[in-house]
Amino acid sequence: MQKSANKILVYGYGNPGRQDDGLGDAFVEKLQEWANKEGLDNLEFDSNYQLNIEDAAEIAEKDLVIFADASTEEIEDFILTPVDESAKVAFTTHAASPGYIVKLCSDLFAKNPATYLLHIKGYEWEFKEGLTEKAKTNLELAFSDMKQKLTNPGDLIKAFNNL
Repeated sequence: MQKSANKILVYGYGNPGRQDDGLGDAFVEKLQEWANKEGLDNLEFDSNYQLNIEDAAEIAEKDLVIFADASTEEIEDFILTPVDESAKVAFTTHAASPGYIVKLCSDLFAKNPATYLLHIKGYEWEFKEGLTEKAKTNLELAFSDMKQKLTNPGDLIKAFNNL
């Protein structure tokens, strides 16, 4: 196993039963398989239908957090953006935003891990399992990019801390 000082969490969320909304979960599965083959023991993985307030405790123990989700935004294929605790605080009884989870982590645990959101472009959201072909292409592009970034996570942490 490869040892690293950086504790990293990759957390995908979304509903795999709603076509491309399952991109976050599919990303985590694909990256976890790769990390296991490479012996990257500093990477941890989680996925859920949505983020929950309890996730603040989980990210408090990490140096780097990558949330992955399907996106309806006008992006080409995927984009990685920093998550700021001052981001819109959205919370309902069903879900919390990445920014809100980061804020809770800071407020409750006095921890501020470098946190990013990987937006992967999706196209279809019907009640049907399986990703569309275009979403699968975007997933592959995001996977290829993140493999490279997570091989040397210190660069992501440093970039985040210099924001």
